Amino acid sequence: MNVAVMVISSKIIDRVSSDTVREGLTRFLDEQALRLVAYDVVRDDRDDIREGLIRLSDTVAPQVILTVGGTGVRPTDWCPEATGDVIDKEIPGVGEAMRSESLKKVQTAMLSRGIAGIRGATLIVNLPGSPKGARENLAVILPILEHTVQKISRTSNVVV
Repeated sequence: MNVAVMVISSKIIDRVSSDTVREGLTRFLDEQALRLVAYDVVRDDRDDIREGLIRLSDTVAPQVILTVGGTGVRPTDWCPEATGDVIDKEIPGVGEAMRSESLKKVQTAMLSRGIAGIRGATLIVNLPGSPKGARENLAVILPILEHTVQKISRTSNVVV
């Protein structure tokens, strides 16, 4: 399965912080036999996030785009809104499942606003910004990824 990752962080772009997501998430994807086909970092800006999602889904055309960060309640957290701007259909149960499982570990999970949806034949999933939270939330939805990708693919005979 081809996966693109888009990290939302102005701090990484401005070199105020290092990218703590890449190594752990890349290793986790590899362990799950998921092929990383693109890795981008964009600013904490609704327009930049929206443009990045459109470019990845329409040009790179992965089966799954995972966004990392921008799902909380800070004034700069716009990932769910930008995702909503570009998807054709929302899949509410994905975000609900991730929040439900995360809430068992940390009370602040109820502040996560991540969503999931479909753009064309690409599944877009918003993950939290912490490397651990991103991996844990991805683990929650791994069992349904292949099935979902098969359902939304343009041809039902796609092998993932």
